[in-house]
Amino acid sequence: MQFSAIAQRPVAPSIPVEQLHQLANVYGLIKSDYVESVDDRKLLTEAINGMVASLDPHSAFLDKKAYRELREGTQGRFVGLGIEAGEHEDGYLRIAAPIEGSPAHLAGIKAGDLIARVDAVSVRGMPISEIIKKIRGEPNSTVVLTVLRSGEPAPLTFTLTRQEIVQKSVKAKIVEPGYAWLRIAQFQEPTVEDMARSLAALHQQEPRLKGLVLDLRNDPGGLLQGAIGVAAAFLPRGAHIVSTNGQLADSRQQYLGRPEYYVLSGDADPLAVLPAAFKHLPMVVLVNSGSASASEIVAGALQDHRRATIMGSRTFGKGSVQTVRPLVNDTAVKLTTARYYTPNGRSIQARGIVPDLPVDETVDGDGLNALRVREADLAHHLSNERGHDTVREARASTGQELAQYLAQGKRKPPEFGAPDDFQLLQAIRHLKGESVALSASATRTAALPPANAGH
Repeated sequence: MQFSAIAQRPVAPSIPVEQLHQLANVYGLIKSDYVESVDDRKLLTEAINGMVASLDPHSAFLDKKAYRELREGTQGRFVGLGIEAGEHEDGYLRIAAPIEGSPAHLAGIKAGDLIARVDAVSVRGMPISEIIKKIRGEPNSTVVLTVLRSGEPAPLTFTLTRQEIVQKSVKAKIVEPGYAWLRIAQFQEPTVEDMARSLAALHQQEPRLKGLVLDLRNDPGGLLQGAIGVAAAFLPRGAHIVSTNGQLADSRQQYLGRPEYYVLSGDADPLAVLPAAFKHLPMVVLVNSGSASASEIVAGALQDHRRATIMGSRTFGKGSVQTVRPLVNDTAVKLTTARYYTPNGRSIQARGIVPDLPVDETVDGDGLNALRVREADLAHHLSNERGHDTVREARASTGQELAQYLAQGKRKPPEFGAPDDFQLLQAIRHLKGESVALSASATRTAALPPANAGH
């Protein structure tokens, strides 16, 4: 989660002169004695990288490219091919869907295609983040994708030109008469406005809505303002959404459900167009181990205010705030500056949000979700200083093990919002007041009152 940096007062820290001399000596030894010449900028950049990365998994030095990509991500714009990535399948990257009008869409790439090679380099077993880096690049540059498609006897080759892509983070539809599904894939600058438009359209299509499913599964987070705005859409005006606490006075804040806390630019409140019904409409929030940061803020706020039933599995557990501090030459430092807390004062760090109703990914078990790494599994993760036990999942695995699991043909990744989406179907059942199939670690079935404003 990132939010705009607030100017920091000048500080006169105590500088450890002896250690700085030691650093200078090591630098000199590398320059004079190493087997071959090393570029000065490389040495200094790596020294900064190591210093910042040693703090926690989310602090990082951002070079020009990384800083640009971070800004593009929060704005919902990036340079690439317009491919919405899915999970690994048989070790390859499965395409969830091409973005409409993008180079990938116009070239004929389809949902379900598997990316096998990028510019003739095999990506089998490669982390998804690395594959995406290879796909992205400079505007108007070309890239060659080799794609495996079910039913095709041979791999397909596409030569594509990278373009600026506008990515929508919000999807919505009527699942069945009276019940709607709203998915937020990431919290970006346009998210609150897009969500408000989507909800207004749902209400116009189905004026007598009986229930709403807010889908935050695999939502990695994003802008703090986006999380506040989404939570504020369903809570009373001025409700406490989240608070933060850190070393700086500016990092000790309380954020409320009012426009000044979620409007990024201009004076218009995007939530002003929302029908009042959404303040009281029964809700279920779907989460899983891929729900992190800003999505955990939303789930935690709605849970503490007893506004919605949280369903799925324990979330990722990223309860820290990162501030981006710009540096010279279009570089920056992304630094963890605070922990965040739910309205009831719960710290989510390395623990996550525990669902009210634990429901597995499929009727046969939690499968892929059970294999994902959480915050508590990351090296140097911050502790939960409120005395809660850190939750480390013994079942968490590496990306390679996940690829091997898929290669064995045990199960394909679910498609969120599809007619056979098991967790979504259970959410609708709960909104109707019907019994819900709980995970194997809990009582197998439960019949509870439908989610409502009083929970």
